Amino acid sequence: MANDHIKHSELYNEDLAPIPQEKRTWGTGNYAALWISMSLCIPTYTMASSMIDHGMSWWQAILTIFIGNAIVLVPMLLNGHAGAKYGIPFPVLARASFGTRGANIPAMLRAVVACGWFGIQTWIGGESIYHGIRAWKPELAEINMQGLFPQPLPLACFAAFWLLNMLVVYKGVESIRKLLVFKAIFLPVAALALFAWAILAAKGLGPMLEKPSSFSDSAAFFRFFFPALTAVIGFWATLSLNIPDFTRYAKSQKAQIRGQAIGLPPSMTLFAFVGVMVTSATAILYGKPEWDPVKLAGHFENRLVVSFAMLGIIISTLATNIAANIVSPANDFANLAPKKISFRTGGFITGLIGLFIFPWKLVADPSGYIFTWLIGYSGLLGPVGGIMIADYYFVRRQKLAVAELYDHKGRYGYHRGFNEKALVALVCGILPNIPGFLVTIGAVPPERVTPWVAGLYNYAWFVGFVLSGALYLLLMRRSHVPTRDPEPIITEDPNAYVPTH
Repeated sequence: MANDHIKHSELYNEDLAPIPQEKRTWGTGNYAALWISMSLCIPTYTMASSMIDHGMSWWQAILTIFIGNAIVLVPMLLNGHAGAKYGIPFPVLARASFGTRGANIPAMLRAVVACGWFGIQTWIGGESIYHGIRAWKPELAEINMQGLFPQPLPLACFAAFWLLNMLVVYKGVESIRKLLVFKAIFLPVAALALFAWAILAAKGLGPMLEKPSSFSDSAAFFRFFFPALTAVIGFWATLSLNIPDFTRYAKSQKAQIRGQAIGLPPSMTLFAFVGVMVTSATAILYGKPEWDPVKLAGHFENRLVVSFAMLGIIISTLATNIAANIVSPANDFANLAPKKISFRTGGFITGLIGLFIFPWKLVADPSGYIFTWLIGYSGLLGPVGGIMIADYYFVRRQKLAVAELYDHKGRYGYHRGFNEKALVALVCGILPNIPGFLVTIGAVPPERVTPWVAGLYNYAWFVGFVLSGALYLLLMRRSHVPTRDPEPIITEDPNAYVPTH
């Protein structure tokens, strides 16, 4: 039996094993709840406000967010197909294109980004706990972000929220699903309450809806629009790769396709609009816009209201953090040594790395958040997505021999476990974005880089996705690797061989 064969492989553990059809229980509602839960988070709230701060009008910012999420939905659904068909997670799917050992390269690229996001969200959760305490002890100082570390109490709140995340990891995947369902019900109610408060408190929709675009002409607008659009795509570029980690539980392809389409673009767009409305209200009430909802809640005079707001932010952040920033890296780290690292251990590794990135420094500057963090890692993950989609749809034609994904000696072992063509395509997709990244972070003076070369960075995800995908397809078709798998393949039941004679 195929199942007995893969169980003895060094590439196998229970967390990376194919999910049998009878254990795939997620329907359309579960995937809609997943995206509603993950979209209703602090970074979504602040995204449109930071675009407005850089010159966009409110409708330009909202439209940019909608377009970006509609675009990223496409690779989300394409990569999700393999998870729903074969019940395999992202690092196992990556073995088909990168090799049984080479898959660790895209897995680690994804895992490192997730660790960064984990740190950011954990800091936001800890910050919320601190402001909840301040509501009852107003003599406590604002958080000081000037030094390398904040004050001891905010740091202790960060540590407490970190421990809460680790507790959920310890409890396992089922606790994560329940947390997401609870958040999908609770958070929309909280968001609507915040929206109603903004309109009532400001006696209207506020100055941000009246503020026109500050760009002098269309050329100036598009110079900002494309990097902003790339940043929006970069926001979920991570999940567009590891979405098989979730779609492997789907009852059917229709369930994951409909659920994601219903849940992702509308949720992101609507919650970003709430962020614009509330920020607009703060400009009227406090004399300047307050784009950080954690700090905004600290302005409320009613202690119970502040406590309720902070509780909502804590639940929101916890659910998003676990689903978006723990599930994938836990599987990715497990893929390094499946017999030694479980999902739980991988989650703990993610938590430890998230401690050491100093996330409070990363979120202190919203411009750095968009132009350095979001665009930067989209330039790494776009090429991976291009290669995986080109392989699954054009090289494999959606047919995988699942048992061989757990065998170094199978067709996906390539040369010593590495598909060199995928690695060449990956590097070639990343290289064009490096000069612009170096200019953006100030490592290289702008005058030393040709403007159009530096400008490629504004399209980092698109450049990497298209270039790596096309080059990979060209290299594979020029090699002796068949465009169709001639060997026995695996059906919807990942453990049953079907001969193709």
